[in-house]
Amino acid sequence: MKDMNKNILLVNPPYYRLYKDNYSLARFPLALGYLSGAILKSTSWNVMAYNADFHPKAVSCSNAYLTGKGFEHYLHNLGNLKCGVWENVRETILNFKPSVIGITSMTQNFKSACNIAKIAKEIDKDIIVVTGGSHVTLLRAEVMENPLIDICVIAEGEETIVELLNSISNKDDLSKVTGIIHRHGEHIIENPERKLIGSIDSLPFPHKSAAIALKDFDKYPLHAFQHIFSIRGCPYNCFFCGSRNIWGRRPRFRSTDNVIEEIVSLKAMGLNSVIFEDDTFGVKDSYILELCDKIKKYVPGIEWSCEMHVKGVTDKIISAMKSSGCRSIIIGIESGNNEILKKIRKNNTIEDCYKAARIIKQHKILLSGFFMVGFPWETEESLNDTAEAIKKINCDSTGYSIFTPYKGTEAFEICKEMGLIDKDYDINLYHHQSPHNCFCRIPKDRFRAICYRIEKMIDRLNRYNRIKGLISFDTVGKIKRSGLRNSIKKAVDILGIH
Repeated sequence: MKDMNKNILLVNPPYYRLYKDNYSLARFPLALGYLSGAILKSTSWNVMAYNADFHPKAVSCSNAYLTGKGFEHYLHNLGNLKCGVWENVRETILNFKPSVIGITSMTQNFKSACNIAKIAKEIDKDIIVVTGGSHVTLLRAEVMENPLIDICVIAEGEETIVELLNSISNKDDLSKVTGIIHRHGEHIIENPERKLIGSIDSLPFPHKSAAIALKDFDKYPLHAFQHIFSIRGCPYNCFFCGSRNIWGRRPRFRSTDNVIEEIVSLKAMGLNSVIFEDDTFGVKDSYILELCDKIKKYVPGIEWSCEMHVKGVTDKIISAMKSSGCRSIIIGIESGNNEILKKIRKNNTIEDCYKAARIIKQHKILLSGFFMVGFPWETEESLNDTAEAIKKINCDSTGYSIFTPYKGTEAFEICKEMGLIDKDYDINLYHHQSPHNCFCRIPKDRFRAICYRIEKMIDRLNRYNRIKGLISFDTVGKIKRSGLRNSIKKAVDILGIH
């Protein structure tokens, strides 16, 4: 092997851009930010963080597009290494000349990660390809069957990547690096797992490394850096969620002072809002109340958003959040049917969701609801219940996905036991917007027809609420306040939103 430089390219593989080139992840992925910060802090390596899913002129796409023509584009571009996004990847590798490429991936973009490994090895067979993320952690042995992947990082990666890079540059024995699987000749060696980071206050703030490490930093909108974590780990046990395989179920809290320090730093960049990316914000009432008090005291005027479990929504908590600048809350409603909610272990009823939605709206906080269809026990009746819940709650924005049992998860094994997994199951065909998804006993054509109706309804609701929001912020001067429905129809014509 030739002498190597100390350049590491960290890559978030494309997924959205495969649907449409400028359907973009217009943000600095936190995984790249935390890894970049750790490397810059504790090694002598040069880092480039490359979000290959970013396009500077980002657009949005409807649910109907994603499950229709967009999905056709996705499959075509996934297998065509000559299309634009892969040429961007190739050019980046050629220009930066990394000795190591670290690729983070979930199941939905693991094929993209493999494409990047292929391009890298075609450019230089000596590039060391390291993969990490939830898919790699869940399916470590299967991932290492790909001969283009040299090393897998399991679970949390910040401490592991530092030790790994130092070992590579010192030409040390990789068997001493905990938390990895690696090749040694023709053998694959799985090292002992690394303990979770004891104090996550020790991690550098992701945005601090952006100006140094992030490719095309100057092309990103300022809001690309507004995402933060305050907690790792979620105590809930939803059967479809795989985050516990990375972070565990015991929440590890950053100190509220550490969170405030990061928000102050983001505000100094010019940001007036932040988004908490925690799987479940706050978890403990005492933590939320303490954090809200400090936000009011040290960063007054900042707006913020988060995702909560409906069980955490109480008048006292939401009142404190509102008074400290909380502007919007996401709740995972998933289904409108109580039997389905029980089966998927949401630990709440649809009545709990209605109550939580009322409390959030009463405090004039924007409400986003996430819904999922197609659980293994789904019936036409339960799907109708979900459609009714979507209409009844009438969120300010509504998220939608189709249940997907990812390999390596409990959900996959349950579907397999129920005979819902085909022998030729292809992970590239199945993810949350895939029209191929049908992991319930409703006939596929019928299921797809029901899904299409729900998708169109959600697209209409989101379009309606988007226009209503524009009206409320006085951006459509030609529209009178009287007769809201007629005004919205006029707004659609004036703004060209269809």
